Amino acid sequence: MIERRVTVLGSTGSVGTSTLDLMEHAEAAGTGRFEVVALTGGANIARLAEQARRWRPAVAVTADETRLEELKAALAGTGVEASAGEAAITEAATRPTDLVMASIVGAAGLKSAWAAAATGATLALANKESLVCCGSSLIERVTAAGGRLIPVDSEHSAIFQVFPADAPEQVAKLVLTASGGPFRQTSREAMASMTPEQAVAHPNWSMGAKISVDSATMANKGLEMIEAAYLFGMPATKIDVVVHPESIIHSLVEYVDGSTLAQMGPPDMKTPIACALAWPDRMAWPAPKLDLAALGRLTFEAPDPVRFPALRLAREALEAGRGAPTVFNAANEVAALAFLDRRLGFLNIATVVAETLDRMTATGAVSQAGDGCEGALALDAEARRVAAGFVQALAIAA
Repeated sequence: MIERRVTVLGSTGSVGTSTLDLMEHAEAAGTGRFEVVALTGGANIARLAEQARRWRPAVAVTADETRLEELKAALAGTGVEASAGEAAITEAATRPTDLVMASIVGAAGLKSAWAAAATGATLALANKESLVCCGSSLIERVTAAGGRLIPVDSEHSAIFQVFPADAPEQVAKLVLTASGGPFRQTSREAMASMTPEQAVAHPNWSMGAKISVDSATMANKGLEMIEAAYLFGMPATKIDVVVHPESIIHSLVEYVDGSTLAQMGPPDMKTPIACALAWPDRMAWPAPKLDLAALGRLTFEAPDPVRFPALRLAREALEAGRGAPTVFNAANEVAALAFLDRRLGFLNIATVVAETLDRMTATGAVSQAGDGCEGALALDAEARRVAAGFVQALAIAA
């Protein structure tokens, strides 16, 4: 039986709710027993309160300080402490537990993941920005505290499951697979007029709006390249991306002897979440089964660097090192959200990222970036300011 004390940061989002669903199923099946230490969410107070009433954590935290009284009222009589704000989320992340599921989307999740990394707990990381911005310093922080970092992204979970952690010299290459997103076969000319509704209509995965836009631009794969470099200690030259529209093979590890190992499964985020929750054991749940005969075939193609320049920009940021990945991430987030707000054209997302990287490299901000969370946050804030200026200029020009 799997027994864990668990904190879920971002419990009301898709990864957070899936985490609690898996725990619910394991308890109902008699294969798991879980104590929830803390839950944190955003503005969905009803869902956060419902989760807290079910799991009875010591504390439930909303990021929105204006909704604290509403949360307190919803939890009256439960014995669950209600709290609010960034500092409260960070405090919740430091409470003694066995595993922290860090699934707050965007740079907003960086501080809490950084705090959790120092506790000695297993850090199940679904927040890309923490690794992209803090890189090896986050991994060193987890290791120094006696904890372990387990990736939750489907691609990195796939690599994690077949990567020889005790003999990395045996690996020749990591290959991340990409679905190609909703615009895989769309011309660059047609992409110019794509709407947010079209961009978030992912063909395979059910994800939040911002992550879906990142898939449409392939910026998500660029971020995942950066993550993989830090997670597995691989240089950019040993990380490739291949488009695999069926999303059945989630990533591959090529060995020096010519063998290639792949992790496969239907496109469902509950599989990598279950892997992280139970590792090194396996958690049974009613997972969709892989029927290769029904699939018939699996296809692959190279990504198009002209239609999807975000991949090239991410690789350049990874090779540049220091603060370049942080700038890439911040500029992309600003541009993607501006696109969702209809203030920026789809193709201009990559334009904003490129211009921001160029500007901040020229000023020396990239090379002078500080280490750790505070240094990353300071650079992130400056990159967002610069990126916002480019968004405004392009909006005026349009």
